[in-house]
Amino acid sequence: MAQAADFTRLVREQGRIVVSIAASYATPPVIPDVPHDEPALGLFERYAGGPTPGFEALPLGSGFIVSADGEIVTSHHIVEAAFNDEVVVRLADGRELLGRVVGSDRASDIALVRVHASGLPRARIGDPAALQPGQWAVTIGSPFGFEQTVVAGVVSTSARSIPSESRFRYIQTDSAVNPGHSGGPLFNLDGEVVGVNSRMFSPIDASVGLSFAVPIDLAMRVVGDLRARGTVSRNRLGLSVQEVTAELAQAFGLERAAGALVTAVELRGPAERAGLRAGDVVTRLAGKPVQTHGDLMTLADEIPPGATAMVELVRERKAERVAVRTAPGEDRGRRLDAGGTDRLGLSLLPLGESQRRRLGVPGGAVVQRSDGVARRAGLHAGDIILAVNGRAFLSPLELSAALAKARPGEAVALLVDRLGSRAFVALRIP
Repeated sequence: MAQAADFTRLVREQGRIVVSIAASYATPPVIPDVPHDEPALGLFERYAGGPTPGFEALPLGSGFIVSADGEIVTSHHIVEAAFNDEVVVRLADGRELLGRVVGSDRASDIALVRVHASGLPRARIGDPAALQPGQWAVTIGSPFGFEQTVVAGVVSTSARSIPSESRFRYIQTDSAVNPGHSGGPLFNLDGEVVGVNSRMFSPIDASVGLSFAVPIDLAMRVVGDLRARGTVSRNRLGLSVQEVTAELAQAFGLERAAGALVTAVELRGPAERAGLRAGDVVTRLAGKPVQTHGDLMTLADEIPPGATAMVELVRERKAERVAVRTAPGEDRGRRLDAGGTDRLGLSLLPLGESQRRRLGVPGGAVVQRSDGVARRAGLHAGDIILAVNGRAFLSPLELSAALAKARPGEAVALLVDRLGSRAFVALRIP
């Protein structure tokens, strides 16, 4: 009989590098009411006492130490709204230290935090490319505030593409990752960190065994940029793409299901100027094959900013080539595929005609998905946003434009209809 897996040594030796992260807010995050027909999440509230008088800190996630002098890796969505870039870091030995956010990258969901300390234990970095489907992986973190919680799972793949996050590939496991595990390390059985827990797929806000981690090699490249400049510079193509399925390959006249299908292009962005348009299937960039939609953004990051690269594509069943000149900065094209979220964590849909008639309003926006800032403000999927600061709007585009005018740190009042009841929700702009 095969011996059961035993992670005790790994946990004993590597649990020391895992920390809990608590972000400080100008107002404590709103814990939204849970509808009676949904299961309660069992949120564990532990206010640790904020680093600034008059503020409170709520444990929101995890992190891990990467240098003996106090550098800590965590997730962007944990610290993105931290007041004055201050966080509370609780070490495995119980010490609580004030930390400052050195830099944070929304695209990769990676952030770098520094505390004033020395002689700290630090992570050993592994090779995520060496992971094989079926291998064990171990996670240590603070789900719902329960520190040093250990879960283990099986690796499904080390290169999973997620349609709404087309720039990167993720390590997928069936680990029971829950809210609060984010930012914590994913270990291989040698005790090396191979990933940073980032997200889970779940219809109930609790684990259903689909968990995703940012590969550690990508995370450490981001950390290097954050350490040096506080930001991450990337090429911007100005487009959104999705996976090419077998059915789509047939519909677009492709020989096989490969490439990146363009779903939208940014107005006056690099892709539009090059002549790319929705419906194009990109097959090669700068002479390198684009096998999946995730390959396109990865290859784009390898091109020097401002350089011109050839794009090979299939358009209306014919092969074509166009030259695209990359631009620096985040790809800000609207992500129309698979419910991606904007910088506030909102994915919106237009209010249908029947809904407008029922509510007696000229327009609005339906929350398709909420993460990050929007989620903490109390917005949920299914909520209908009707007005911003008392002013009605007609479409999600108008709502996004109104929110874009708000200054960082400013709170806006959103009139929300939830199951027939209306209330204002305060959303603070990060």
